[in-house]
Amino acid sequence: MTPSPLLDATALAAEFAQRRNDPVQVLEQALQQAERTPHVFIALSPTRARREAEAAAARWRDGQPLSALDGVPLAWKDLFDLAGSRTTAAAAVRREIAPALLDAHSVAQLSRAGLVSLGKTNLSEFAYSGLGLNPHFGTPLNPHSDAQPRVPGGSSSGSAVAVAAGIVPLAMGTDTAGSIRIPAAFNGLVGFRSSCRRYSRDGVFPLARSLDSLGPLTRSVRDAWLLDELLRGHDPRQSPPVRSLAGQRVWVEQTVLEDARVEPAVRANLRAAVERLRSAGALLEVRPLPAFQASLQLIADHGWLGAAEAFALHQSLLDSPEAEHLDPRVRRRLEAARAMPASQLLKLYQARRMLQQQLQAELDGALLLTPTVAHVAPPLAPLEADDSLFAQTNLATLRLTMPGSLLDMPGVSLPSGRDAQGLPTGVLLSLPQGEDARLLRAALSVEAALLDS
Repeated sequence: MTPSPLLDATALAAEFAQRRNDPVQVLEQALQQAERTPHVFIALSPTRARREAEAAAARWRDGQPLSALDGVPLAWKDLFDLAGSRTTAAAAVRREIAPALLDAHSVAQLSRAGLVSLGKTNLSEFAYSGLGLNPHFGTPLNPHSDAQPRVPGGSSSGSAVAVAAGIVPLAMGTDTAGSIRIPAAFNGLVGFRSSCRRYSRDGVFPLARSLDSLGPLTRSVRDAWLLDELLRGHDPRQSPPVRSLAGQRVWVEQTVLEDARVEPAVRANLRAAVERLRSAGALLEVRPLPAFQASLQLIADHGWLGAAEAFALHQSLLDSPEAEHLDPRVRRRLEAARAMPASQLLKLYQARRMLQQQLQAELDGALLLTPTVAHVAPPLAPLEADDSLFAQTNLATLRLTMPGSLLDMPGVSLPSGRDAQGLPTGVLLSLPQGEDARLLRAALSVEAALLDS
């Protein structure tokens, strides 16, 4: 299975402006393909989407679009409320929950900008896995799979596959430990994890409140930049100019780069990206970053902060007969945090604050560059058959994105190439908390340097 070719959202909107395409036609094609692609969507919203697409088409005919992305279809991870649709969080226990009365804040924001909401995408149950498996609603297959089906990455599995398979050019996800960045890397996409407080989370089903963040999966950085602007209430009519990388400091985390757990293709593609950035004038520093290494060690020694917060959120469910209906893998992960003492949790919160300050001082304006994930998308069948292998692989998949979540670092995962089987690899650009705008502008320049090679 190979991904369908698709313009990015910016180019698609340009076709609307030039009367070479039409939002209604694009929507109908998206609806048809969504129906043909198993397990990607939990629910489609054809009535709403057609109403929105028809209104957008009329605005383009009148030369009065609401934004640069008016009429572009997008998908929403099924944690976002869409009025009239159930927010299942891909959990069987929420199949019959009452439909949402209102749109989530971010849904309403992009609807006011004219984007067309196609529907709700699949995910790991309660967003609690980096691999994307779901026994209740099925597992979307990675469109880049070779002879054996590969995992999509999670938890934003359906959102990633919806973009990678060519159904929509944009999809919104959430990221608590890597749930945007990982599926972006596995599917050859751009994935933007924002700082936690950059966007309103009103109307978004949580997992771990101090770690949850929102962001898009896209086919280009310029699309991620435009969505960021629209979500923050701005109305840019075009992408910003791509700045030169000359003089931009980039810190390549050497210990991670040389770690034996990083697959050869991932390492080789990252090294090739480093050389392209160097050729574009960036100043590369290849050495260990103490704050990043300390974060990895903190998680390894004291556990994952998000596990305690997720357990607290779902404790009443876990203590009820309904717990029998959970994905056993998710249930075990949630239960594993039941015995975490409060003192350990307080130490994690305290250590996080100290490490955030240390990180900002150490980077001193430099971009952090790491592999997004140490390996390519693993085969699906062995993970479905072996719970122990699933747990081991899930932790390995999340390992390099968890420090960024712990420290609330905005991150952009960019495609870095393929392995010998044609499976995508990714590199991750990160900056300290709150530096989202600077990160997105830098990512535009990095993407241009990687594409120019």
